[in-house]
Amino acid sequence: MSTNTSASHTAPISAALELANQVLVNFSQNPSNIIAIDKAIQLFVESLKRGGKIMSCGNGGSMCDAMHFSEELTGRYRKDRPALAAFSLTEPAHISCVSNDFGYEHIFSRYVDALGKAEDCLLAISTSGNSKNVLMAVESAKSKGAKVVSLTGKDGGKLKSMSDVNINVETQWTDRIQEIHIKVIHIFIEGIERKLYPEHYT
Repeated sequence: MSTNTSASHTAPISAALELANQVLVNFSQNPSNIIAIDKAIQLFVESLKRGGKIMSCGNGGSMCDAMHFSEELTGRYRKDRPALAAFSLTEPAHISCVSNDFGYEHIFSRYVDALGKAEDCLLAISTSGNSKNVLMAVESAKSKGAKVVSLTGKDGGKLKSMSDVNINVETQWTDRIQEIHIKVIHIFIEGIERKLYPEHYT
């Protein structure tokens, strides 16, 4: 069997990498995105300093990103430091109970209803900006006086205007949006650590 790979077979791979790179370049060259990320980091840090916690939620791949964000804060990122108060709204028994008894759109808001407080900050992730259960979580968080940071895509949907800080990735493909979201999440974590544990970055 030949090990040679023709250009026609690899063209889609090259095209995918080029598109991913272009989306990142477009995002990183927009100054408003840099400013929004910095504002989000400030909200997260202020919440932690006030004794609050950082909650996070999303569906599908965005749920995985929400979990990744919280585990890096409660666990370890680049160096050892005290655990930071964070959790993702992903407990399976809660999700199955609430979706069965109230409807899937309530799975995140009921969690915020139970545990949210004014000192908290919610990271709401939705590539469309219109996920009903995420929007309801935001409404619950805002009703408690908590701050909301959102990661969205496309035109930002309803979530964009509901957030204290919104970071939007202006491209149509969900996979490309999520690739930027995880980069932003890593920058969030580094930014939080830089402000709380600056000695780790000297």
